[in-house]
Amino acid sequence: MTMTRVAVVTGGSRGIGSAICKALQAEGRTVIANYAGNDARALAFAEETGIKVHRWDVGDHEATIENCARIAQDVGPIDIVVNNAGVTRDGVLHKMSFEDWNEVMRINLGGCFNMAKATFPGMRERGWGRIVNIGSINGQAGQYGQVNYAAAKSGIHGFTKALAQEGAKFGVTVNAIAPGYIDTDMVAAVPAPVLEKIVAKIPVGRLGQAEEIARGVVFLTSEAGGFVTGSTMSINGGQHMY
Repeated sequence: MTMTRVAVVTGGSRGIGSAICKALQAEGRTVIANYAGNDARALAFAEETGIKVHRWDVGDHEATIENCARIAQDVGPIDIVVNNAGVTRDGVLHKMSFEDWNEVMRINLGGCFNMAKATFPGMRERGWGRIVNIGSINGQAGQYGQVNYAAAKSGIHGFTKALAQEGAKFGVTVNAIAPGYIDTDMVAAVPAPVLEKIVAKIPVGRLGQAEEIARGVVFLTSEAGGFVTGSTMSINGGQHMY
């Protein structure tokens, strides 16, 4: 009989994060969903699922340390972290402001560092832990108009490989998932003609579902996933084979 493990999912109240939270809850995990600002959406998610929500900016180092300490005190030590929170500030380089660059790096990549600083030492001490970082197909292949996002997501893949080496002998695995184009609100906002062109480039001929990313997270955070570390799982319908 395994004990109930506490999982924190950043950006957990909607989209891929929401699907991950529900899938981990279904596996018997005690799940906490972090969110950044949409109180109405987070409240609706909490009421629908019974999953507790905590609001803070994962790009804020002190706020992340404080909130993770509070969760550990109130709910129990954090054994599973899914770094899913991310933002986009797209634009070609010659029009991109430093603020657009910095905000994406601060949240998407900095959030991974902040969450690891808050939880990795405890995982190491207890001899068990699972960290899954959500990268992107665009961090592997690049994407026009996304030097900030592609750099941050590519950085996540490197961060994953390095931290995996530090955690391995302590029973802490660190992996990444690189989703392709997933049927979320963000992708639904893409104009139909553009979306058709995107789907035409996906060998399986459709967008992915958030639940398909969540199933990857469930495996990587399970006891069965203990021999997988430092890996990037591409879930992209064959669009980029890496």
